[in-house]
Amino acid sequence: MVLYQSGFMIVCVNCNAKYDDNEVIYNCKECGSVLEVDIDIESLDISKDIFDCRKDTLWKYKELMPVDENKIVSLDEGGTPFCKCDKLGKELGIELYVKVEGSNPTGSFKYRGMSVGMTKAMELGVDTVGCASTGNTSASLAAYAARAGLQCVVLLPSGKVALGKLAQAMFHGARVLSVNGNFDEALEAITALALEKHLYLLNSINPYRLEGQKSIGFEIVHELGWKSPDRIILPVGNAGNISAIWKGVTEFYKAGFVENLPMMTGIQAEGACPIVDAFRKKTMELVPTENPETIATAIRIGAPVSSTKALRAIYDSNGYAETVNDDEILDAQKELARKEGIGVEPASAASIAGLKKLVAEGVIDKGEQVVCIVTGHLLKDPNTAIDACVEPTKIDADINALKKILLNK
Repeated sequence: MVLYQSGFMIVCVNCNAKYDDNEVIYNCKECGSVLEVDIDIESLDISKDIFDCRKDTLWKYKELMPVDENKIVSLDEGGTPFCKCDKLGKELGIELYVKVEGSNPTGSFKYRGMSVGMTKAMELGVDTVGCASTGNTSASLAAYAARAGLQCVVLLPSGKVALGKLAQAMFHGARVLSVNGNFDEALEAITALALEKHLYLLNSINPYRLEGQKSIGFEIVHELGWKSPDRIILPVGNAGNISAIWKGVTEFYKAGFVENLPMMTGIQAEGACPIVDAFRKKTMELVPTENPETIATAIRIGAPVSSTKALRAIYDSNGYAETVNDDEILDAQKELARKEGIGVEPASAASIAGLKKLVAEGVIDKGEQVVCIVTGHLLKDPNTAIDACVEPTKIDADINALKKILLNK
């Protein structure tokens, strides 16, 4: 029998097998399923009031982070902008907020999980960390490994990673290897290396990664005056984020900090949608998408490792899952930038595209309070952004030329 130590333990989401919180483990030894860190909420004698006077980073919620606070690896992550989007909201007949995760150290939501995951790596005394990535995970891991002074190994699917993300991983000093295969194949390879204890794996199969990402849920309900929105919508790739945000909100619910829970709504690209396929069949069984393809590189994943957690979050919250095509993604990306001033990468725009589709289909009711998570910055994928725009008009540096173009004179 494994007992709680400091209020935390590792638990299998399928068979409930329990493991010590200092054991390096990625899958359940009994059934092979994914794991999560379980928190004994009742053992944590805290009030929500303690969070209000602290610096606005994810570590303001340190009592709910299952790591040694004396070993924290941080770049002051968290506290991202929470923007009320009145123009889009009015058009759709809802109260809309956008959580802008691209406004952080490495330009995506991944920094949250990486801060906690890297802190756990320091606690365990490892010297090398690694991941497979479609881009954002590698960018964040490389930065936090540099911050911690650890070696970093990154596997990327060849030709499938946006330039902005590739540049970040390389520039922060990671050993970057380009794999002849897709993300799922790269993850399988580096997981095998981690199981031989050559490195500490920090993909979202590592339960400590999601512990950092759950702080998005903490911040949303805190920003809304200690209540949950009606619905949270976000893109789904490897499916860790939707699982983590649900975990965060439910922990606050169990602690008595909030009285309601949101409907978790996941959006996938049509060319990579195994979670949506399972949802439509009302099953927990996932059939991977072979050869996933979409312009939204961050969610171009056919076999998400956190599918069980994600589907559980959707079903338990009475949520929803839907697909959008690449044209809908690109249109939403441009609309969010030009109507609300928020520039995001294509995968992020999937949440806005999904929102519009679900309003049109009547899934989302008029007047709902909705929070969309936009997960990465516009400049994560600069080529796609440039391709969506017309080239600048070339003119002479002359006032008459300016008048001719701008004033039709």
